[in-house]
Amino acid sequence: MPILGIDYEKCINCKLCVKECVRRFIEDEETNRVFFQDPTGTCSLCGHCIAVCPENAILYERFKDEPYTFDGIENPETIASYETIYNSLRANRSIRHYKKDKVPNDVLKKVIDAMQYAPTGANMRSEKYAIISDESKIKALSDAVLEELLSNPGTRTRYEDSFAVRKKIYTSPVYFDAPHVIIVFSTQGGMMEWINIGILVTYGRIAAQTLGLGTCWNGWTSGAFESNRKLVKLAGVRGVSWGVFTIGYPDIKFKRCPPRAHKRIKML
Repeated sequence: MPILGIDYEKCINCKLCVKECVRRFIEDEETNRVFFQDPTGTCSLCGHCIAVCPENAILYERFKDEPYTFDGIENPETIASYETIYNSLRANRSIRHYKKDKVPNDVLKKVIDAMQYAPTGANMRSEKYAIISDESKIKALSDAVLEELLSNPGTRTRYEDSFAVRKKIYTSPVYFDAPHVIIVFSTQGGMMEWINIGILVTYGRIAAQTLGLGTCWNGWTSGAFESNRKLVKLAGVRGVSWGVFTIGYPDIKFKRCPPRAHKRIKML
């Protein structure tokens, strides 16, 4: 049980931990003191009690990470303006043209690091990560995914012609000859886990852009995994939920953001 309790020598009785976690931090009305309780061991280990305490008075152990702070943490709106974030999001494109240069491992790990701090439902964090960088493995997986797509009448009708063209351009047409393919996978199933993985991949793609990298979500692979579980083993991963994206140095530059249709907004 990593959350152990409260260091009362530091505690100023501000009760912010109670506000943040009413299930685990209980206020004793007689003593006006807060105490931590988790008799069922079901604390999700979100760490918000540690993050919100102004005096660092929460006692804990065995976390695989340490709390992190920096100037501006209390006012995140000062870190980057709306315009900066908005322009960065608008500039994010699905990259299908990559340079052959490999991305250094320390840079790829920065992308994964950003993904590991994305929120997940109930703080489950059951996801794992695989980076495929071997060209022959990427081609083998591309060939297998393409074969699976073309063996299904529905997807064959949709993709057969376009892949006929892509095969003339790319050695690994499913992955646009990207130098790396990142797979986020989980043994947990259900809609919530697919949402979790989608959030993680989005964090990774946004982080990659700040490092001069391009990415593209690859739904073809997830669909092929779903219809043929043998491909999961071929990819060197496991589980029942996946998110896949290509990553590398982009070999294309966009001059403007393409238009997008605006949807109606209901103000209820």
